[in-house]
Amino acid sequence: MVELWIPITIAAAFLQNLRSALQKHLKAKLSTGGASYVRFFYAWPFAILYCWALYVWGGHPIPEINALFLVYCLLGGLSQILFTVLLIYLFSLRNFAVGTVYSKTEVVQVAFLGFILLGDTVSLTAALAIALCFVGIMALSVAHGEVTPGRLFTGLVEKPTLIGLLCGAFLGGSVVFFRGAALELPSGEVVMRAAFTLAVSVVMQTVIMGIYLRIREPGQLTAVIRHWPPALSVGIAGVLGSICWFTAFTYQNAAYVRALGQIELVFTFAASVFFFREKTNRIEIAGILLIVAAILLLLAGKI
Repeated sequence: MVELWIPITIAAAFLQNLRSALQKHLKAKLSTGGASYVRFFYAWPFAILYCWALYVWGGHPIPEINALFLVYCLLGGLSQILFTVLLIYLFSLRNFAVGTVYSKTEVVQVAFLGFILLGDTVSLTAALAIALCFVGIMALSVAHGEVTPGRLFTGLVEKPTLIGLLCGAFLGGSVVFFRGAALELPSGEVVMRAAFTLAVSVVMQTVIMGIYLRIREPGQLTAVIRHWPPALSVGIAGVLGSICWFTAFTYQNAAYVRALGQIELVFTFAASVFFFREKTNRIEIAGILLIVAAILLLLAGKI
């Protein structure tokens, strides 16, 4: 029988892909910070509404919070914001290709951080699937660049590489911290613990990034509100995706979820080939096949 976290993760990856596509169109109207902020600003009301619906109509009690839960939510929210900022900065660097490759180490770093912080372990089959997925992602990252194995080795101490590794660490950290927050709640069903963690985290992120924009880019808060129709669609897609991600993280080891979540790259590749009629090269095809093989291997051990 298929475990529930599997279809939830696939739905999360699809919705994340949709949110990214919608968010991309906002870049013509908002700054990078403003376009990033809409995912939080227009998501928090729906996150709270979802919690309320689970409480009123689902009969799920509101979980009791504790200090460690709030710390995990804060660390997860900050990690996700810092990941976004660093990734955008990475793209502004001249030699960002190498750094981008290293930012993809998130798949491996989630497994490592999950073990260190939460004691999560993975099976040998899952470890092999994660390794295959990582190689596939690396192949996609270098498909259109001039990154060679030697370049990757010599670039280990360069600025783009270090920023790329930090990107992967912050993204991996956000995943593990959010899972830790949901698991830290002493009571409640999985669906409510995930929803409550999401609601608290996204409210924190909205406040933190809102203060940042008010200080550094004061006009962007007004622009975010002025362009509410397209921004709202980003918020809705984002919160639906987050609901799925948080639920999957609460059900299952974050390393498994993130590995399966790389199916988002398969969705992107399929859209590129079948809808936009874009050409692909052999490295891209090999990368996608490795990711698909990794996903099938992971599912074989879980179904």
